Amino acid sequence: MVNPGSPDYLDRVVDAEVATALASSPAVLIEGPRGCGKTWTGQRFASSEIFLDGSEALRMVAEVDPDSILAGEEPRLLDEWQLVRSIWNPMRRACDRRGGFGHFLLTGSQNPPDDLTEHSGAGRVARVRMRPMALWESGDSTGEVSLSSLLEGGRCRAPDTDWTISDLASLICRGGWPRMIGMAASTAQARLRDYLSDIARIDISRVAGVRRNPRMVMDLLASLARNEATTASIGTLRADLAEAGAGAPARSTIGAYLDELARLFVIEPLPAWFTHLRSASRLRKTPKRYFTDPALAVAALRRSPAFLERDLETMGLLFESMAVRDLRVYTQAMGAHLYYYRDESNLEADAVIDGLDGRWAAVEIKLGGASAVKRAMDSLRAVRSRVDAARRGEPARLIVLTAFGPGYQTDDGVVVVPLTALRP
Repeated sequence: MVNPGSPDYLDRVVDAEVATALASSPAVLIEGPRGCGKTWTGQRFASSEIFLDGSEALRMVAEVDPDSILAGEEPRLLDEWQLVRSIWNPMRRACDRRGGFGHFLLTGSQNPPDDLTEHSGAGRVARVRMRPMALWESGDSTGEVSLSSLLEGGRCRAPDTDWTISDLASLICRGGWPRMIGMAASTAQARLRDYLSDIARIDISRVAGVRRNPRMVMDLLASLARNEATTASIGTLRADLAEAGAGAPARSTIGAYLDELARLFVIEPLPAWFTHLRSASRLRKTPKRYFTDPALAVAALRRSPAFLERDLETMGLLFESMAVRDLRVYTQAMGAHLYYYRDESNLEADAVIDGLDGRWAAVEIKLGGASAVKRAMDSLRAVRSRVDAARRGEPARLIVLTAFGPGYQTDDGVVVVPLTALRP
């Protein structure tokens, strides 16, 4: 049963996944970055709730008498459960005692070590990943083109977008954070700079269990932002840190910081796609680095919408980041996974959708413009010819995602879709 909740609640793509998980699992863990809307979504499905970030006294009660915290009408929401990690096993045992499904909803903005949650949660806890809002969720996409319909062979038709460069810069800087949807981009950026400061001063040390250097964290975030949507190596990041005056930390130290930022859902690398090729070409293996929302990259660089309007190269990379964010939201709802393709000749597709049934689609992401779109189409056709269709099958679709221009398709089935017209 879904509670009516706040009249201001904006429907999320992940709502259907949460409902299905509650109907088929004893407990559901909604995890994602702080501020992406996990609590609001949890409240929409919960019949009772407790907020473990409310007070130290409450967390002490949870440590000493977890059964009192777990008692309540079901599904019971345990918000920010990871602040009292010892509650995990009592929750798991309560699921075993009660039998059936839909007892608990847990939300968390920090991913604890797998040895706690995977071992004792297997078969009991369904994980649902939540991200900042895609454009369809925030009301910034018309939804005239369905991604799932495209992959089934549906037609692509959408009128020319009336977005301007200024509109796009503001959209990137505002990001997909529910509380910031109605904010001016400059105001949202001020709040996101505070957000990253809190990550650097408090959250990363908490998740690491040891004191971290806030200056080094901020310098690393800035380096990651400069290398957004790339396969920048730890060596590249290390050189950036040295140039910023943070010294040259050990590679293992940078690796640990990156792991912790991923556990806090600040960054979300995009893995490389491994598949069968017609030739002996080798595929790249290094993940591409992305912030979970492009607005965080802008905040880490301390930039403004006006800056992006003047630097279209940076805007292009951040538009790619926004498109990958949206594709992750939409493909998760389809039970698919997202990757990228690049081989040793540097032929690439910015994203590859790999479905449960083995079908796949390749995506190139461009701001727009006839020449850029044509290059993207040619690249996608080259990827199609490189993949061994006898072993992997023909692609369900070749897709060019743009910021500007109409939606249409070519005679050989390549589709061009404005991101502001896309929905799941």
